[in-house]
Amino acid sequence: MFIRLCICVYLAFSALPAVAERPITVFAAASLSTVLNDVVTAWKGTVSVSYGGSGLLARQVALGAPADLVLLANPNWMDWLVQNDAVFPDTRQDLLANRLVLIGPAGAEKISDPSLDKILDILGSGRLAIGQTDSVPAGQYARAYLQNTGLWTGVEHALAEAENVRIALSYVARREAPLGIVYATDAKAEPQVKAIFDIPPDSHPAIRYPVALTITAQAPAKKFLTFLLSAEASAIFDAHGFTPLKAKE
Repeated sequence: MFIRLCICVYLAFSALPAVAERPITVFAAASLSTVLNDVVTAWKGTVSVSYGGSGLLARQVALGAPADLVLLANPNWMDWLVQNDAVFPDTRQDLLANRLVLIGPAGAEKISDPSLDKILDILGSGRLAIGQTDSVPAGQYARAYLQNTGLWTGVEHALAEAENVRIALSYVARREAPLGIVYATDAKAEPQVKAIFDIPPDSHPAIRYPVALTITAQAPAKKFLTFLLSAEASAIFDAHGFTPLKAKE
């Protein structure tokens, strides 16, 4: 009787489907949503990517969200994760660089001197779309540019702050805002907008995208991180307008 019961129990459990290992989970800055999808496709593995504002993602990781790898748009947030023991410090490295541009809807004319008068004239009663200036990296970089060029006090009242840079981009693409400040790669990815002024890189902190493995990372995530650093992935990033900072053959 006992042997028969053991056999029944064994058969019952062996009939259960195997529990699949969860896919590699990546938390990534919203500005990477186009290019990272292509990188994941090239990887040919199972990767789940959650996109959002870097500040929000960093706070979620610090609270224990099930992410294996985090790729942000601002080194300060990654430094914060290191300080809060949420990522492995020895895996942290700057992966990419980017640029800021002033954008208008498709068909807008380029401008050579975005003076305050010129910006306000284009805005009219509309607003300047940017990421949230207190937490979204693109918004923080944009604010630094506006402050360093003496434009901040004149446009602060006319900002449309978005929870991530892709939402700010969409405001201009849908002609809900006549101007926006986004990454050059965002403008390149959206045919309904046009970069009308290249913001000087010395007018704001250098734009860097740091990457790191979280302290809860699964072993396969290390292989995906290695792929992100590969020449193959770097070629994809470059094709989308990013500047790869590290590439291993």
